[in-house]
Amino acid sequence: MPIDHLSLTFSALADPTRRAILTHLAQGEASVTELAQPFHMSLPAISKHLNVLERAGLITRSREAQWRPCHLETEPLKNAASWIEQYRQFWEENLDRLDDYLHTLQTETYSQETYNDQP
Repeated sequence: MPIDHLSLTFSALADPTRRAILTHLAQGEASVTELAQPFHMSLPAISKHLNVLERAGLITRSREAQWRPCHLETEPLKNAASWIEQYRQFWEENLDRLDDYLHTLQTETYSQETYNDQP
């Protein structure tokens, strides 16, 4: 069964801690210790979050001597944004058509009321 990368991305993004980690990594690489600082949780708990992000392809980890920096990977986010954009366009087009239809109804109603009010 093929891996559904989009589902992995949205699943990883569903957690506020993981979203905060990604926000931090958008500023640049960081170690696990640096990423854990703003949260009241253990390093193993942060590591579990990082594993989810890594499995989704949202981060990569490298090794530079003793330092293991985490790095944000943007491709899965671009794919998720592209998927969402399709639906945004769909709904905007439908709402524009609804707006046009309501405007037509209002114009017809106003025209009919004006015609009926004439002596």
